[in-house]
Amino acid sequence: MEDRILLAHGSGGKLSHDLVKNCFVKILHNPLLDKMDDSAVFDLSGRMAFTTDSYVVSPIFFPGGDIGKLAIYGTVNDLSMSGAAPMYLSLSLIIEEGFELNHLKKIIISIQEASEEAGVKVITGDTKVVNRGSADKLFINTAGVGLVPEGIEISSANASVGDKLILSGPIGDHGIALLIQREGLKFESSLQSDCAPLNKLVKKMIEGSKEIHCLRDPTRGGLASTLNEIAESSNVGIKIEEKNIPINDTVRAACELLGFDPLYVANEGKLVAVVASQATEKVLTAIRENKYGTQSRIIGEVVADHPGKVVMKTRLGTSRIVDMITGELLPRIC
Repeated sequence: MEDRILLAHGSGGKLSHDLVKNCFVKILHNPLLDKMDDSAVFDLSGRMAFTTDSYVVSPIFFPGGDIGKLAIYGTVNDLSMSGAAPMYLSLSLIIEEGFELNHLKKIIISIQEASEEAGVKVITGDTKVVNRGSADKLFINTAGVGLVPEGIEISSANASVGDKLILSGPIGDHGIALLIQREGLKFESSLQSDCAPLNKLVKKMIEGSKEIHCLRDPTRGGLASTLNEIAESSNVGIKIEEKNIPINDTVRAACELLGFDPLYVANEGKLVAVVASQATEKVLTAIRENKYGTQSRIIGEVVADHPGKVVMKTRLGTSRIVDMITGELLPRIC
C-alpha cells in the first residue's frame, strides 16, 4: 500500500509529515512554503483582491489538463477578473483513501508547472484523507490574494450604455472536452480544454487602457449566464451578434449532436471584457498580442433597451432572448 494514500496520511503523524514534506513541499518549493508553518507571513501594500474556490472536476485528468492545473488557473483567473495581479495561493486537498500516490504526485507537478506559468506561488495548504467512498478520488480547495493597481475599478456593476463587449476566443472547449472524455465519444479532431491563466493577458489589457469596466471568465453556465449576470448587476441591456461569436468546429458539431447550446457550455481560459467604446481598439489590440487572445472578437454592445436582459441577433437576422441557464448542463466541470 506504499503507492496509495492511506487514512494514516491524514492523521497528522509521520505519514502526514512525510507526504507534505516529500510530495507537496519538495515539488512546490519556495521560501514561504518551506517553513511549513501553520500560516504564511508576507508583506503586501495597496488594494488587495481575495478569492476562494473548490474543484471537484470529473474526470480528474482530462484532455488539456487535470484538477491541479484547473485549480491554479481558476483561482488566478478569478483574481484577474478584478484587475488584480495574482501573487499567493493556498492549496488544500481532500484525498480519498486508496488514491494512487503516483497520480497525486503527477497532479502536484502539474500544480507547480501551472504556478510557474502564471507567476504565482503556493505558500500554504492543508491535507485531509477520508474513508474510501467518502469522496471521489480528490477534491481541491484554493484561496488566492493579489494586488489591484491604482486607478482600476473593474466590476460587473460598471457596464455603461455604449460599451463594447470583447470575447477573448472560442467558447465551449472545456465543457465539451470533458464530456467527450466522460462519454468516450469520438470526433475527427482532438479537442482539448482551454484551461489557461489569464492574468498576463489582463495585465496587457490594462496597459492598453484603464477604461475597462467589467471582466468576467465565463466558466459554469457559459457565456450566456455571464452576460446575464453583467446585465443584471449593471441594470443595462446587452445585445450580441451570433455571427461574431467564435466556436470551434468540434464544439459546434458536438453541441448539434447532443442538443446543447454552446452559449451555455463551460470555459476555463476565456474572458469577456466590457470596454468603453473609445478604448475598444486599444484593448482588442492588447488582447490579440497575447497567445490566449489571438482569436478575440467584438461580439456586441451594452444598450439602454431591455435592461437586465441579453438579446442575440441570430445568423438568420432574427432576435431572441438569451436567458441564464436553468439547472446544470454538465455537472462537475470544475
